[in-house]
Amino acid sequence: MEKFTIRKIEKKDNQSVAQLIRSVFDELNIPKVGTAYEDPYLDLMFEEYNKPKSVYYVVEKEARIIGCAGIAPLENEAETICELQKMYFLPEARGLGIGSEMMAICLQAAKDFGFEKCYLETMPFMHAAQKLYKKSGFEYICSPMGSTGHTSCPVWMIKEL
Repeated sequence: MEKFTIRKIEKKDNQSVAQLIRSVFDELNIPKVGTAYEDPYLDLMFEEYNKPKSVYYVVEKEARIIGCAGIAPLENEAETICELQKMYFLPEARGLGIGSEMMAICLQAAKDFGFEKCYLETMPFMHAAQKLYKKSGFEYICSPMGSTGHTSCPVWMIKEL
């Protein structure tokens, strides 16, 4: 197994994380409107997740960020519900078990923050991601929750923590 590190985001990571997320959107032809691509804080992820009950992690390999994901309260929803946010990996990070490890760290952080449920949104063609979500205990639900602003993400899932 190749050596990688999962750690909390630092301010110096902002540009690399934004670039990684945008490159995955381009690679997979994910719609840019109504998705995380449009989020106004995409270039300020350290600042965005430097808030109560929020954390963002990066996967680093050889001083390069190859993946990322975070947990934050789900906006306009019960305070017991969080959201798994912006989980993206470069092609070289996929299929190595890094996603499962990142998921475990994020879900543990959610539990540590006192959340009772974790929500996520994804795209219908992101089959590998959905496989990981199902393996992690997420179940499909039939309508969106909260106010993510991601109107182009038609797949919604939730997990009891």
